[in-house]
Amino acid sequence: MVAVIGDYMPSAQDKEWEDRVKGMLKAELKRRGVTYADLVGKLADIGVHDSEPNIRNKISRGKFTAVFFVQCLEAIGANEVRL
Repeated sequence: MVAVIGDYMPSAQDKEWEDRVKGMLKAELKRRGVTYADLVGKLADIGVHDSEPNIRNKISRGKFTAVFFVQCLEAIGANEVRL
């Protein structure tokens, strides 16, 4: 079988990992009482500009880069993440 570029179908295992990392970020936001609106401002403070709907959608889908994940953690002052 040959995979076509751009035709990637995530596996059930991929979905589990996406859900796990999404849960980690949401938990850190909740621990600190940070809303999505707050996160937009905190990200802007470190030079990352995005809209609240875009950030909400990224986190909701669980499909975001490691860079975005670390930017969020830095913005909210999370020095540690619970796995």
